[in-house]
Amino acid sequence: MQLNAGCELSFQAQTPTPLILMLRPRSGAGQWIIREEYQITPAVNVTEFTDMYGNLCQRVVAPEGPFSIHFSATVQTADLIDVAPGAPYTPVEDLPDDVLHYTLPSRYCQSDQLGNLASSITNGTESGYDQAEAIRKWIHENITYQYGTSNASTSAIDTANNRIGVCRDFTHLGISLCRALNIPARMVVGYLYQLDPMDLHAWFEAYIDGRWFTFDATQEKPRGNRITVAYGRDAADVAFTTQFGPMQLNDMKVWVDTAQNDAEESERKMEQTPTLSNSAGSMNQNSNQQ
Repeated sequence: MQLNAGCELSFQAQTPTPLILMLRPRSGAGQWIIREEYQITPAVNVTEFTDMYGNLCQRVVAPEGPFSIHFSATVQTADLIDVAPGAPYTPVEDLPDDVLHYTLPSRYCQSDQLGNLASSITNGTESGYDQAEAIRKWIHENITYQYGTSNASTSAIDTANNRIGVCRDFTHLGISLCRALNIPARMVVGYLYQLDPMDLHAWFEAYIDGRWFTFDATQEKPRGNRITVAYGRDAADVAFTTQFGPMQLNDMKVWVDTAQNDAEESERKMEQTPTLSNSAGSMNQNSNQQ
């Protein structure tokens, strides 16, 4: 499915403030970026780099006063995500070098303290995919999803104890429980079609049988039509904005809609517009071609 997705962020900076932004998705497994638009007001110099996880990051300095960011994209997404019940566990000695660090504890994912819980959840389950799915299902059934119940300091240990949180907390707990079983797990942030309520979203991936699989503990069943923006060990690696100074977020809007209506409307307008067959560009013209 083709999706139109994006966000608008409005800030107020008290002084000139450096920012790192992580808002641009890139083409890869399960998604193809057809079109994207990036607007920053007021206009400032922007430099872009790729971080150690392969995420596209932008560096800017917001001037004092109001500062806004608009990003939108049209993305071809996969309608389904792969599932593989029974897929075997990948032994640590066989893990690729760049996957090994996803087995270790991190700031929000204290996997070294959750071994007993992970073992109790997966007791009697085959090692590998079935363990990760048992963890996802347990979180979905035992952790209450509720806004305003956690903050930027909430960790997987807090969520395991309090049994309440949002997608960020569900994801940290899922990652931690997988790592406690030596299953590499990483955080993914992006967009999910028909998420209710609509917001930027987080889920986790586990490395099983030589590849990454998607798990989303906020959803009852596997769902596709996702747009991945960034990967990391936990939320510390995948913040959409990281600011280095006094700056207040005043408003944030997020949307994900099907692009089918746009395509039908464009086709209707083309049918109603007379063209000259000999005019330049009248045939095979595509303004969105990259």
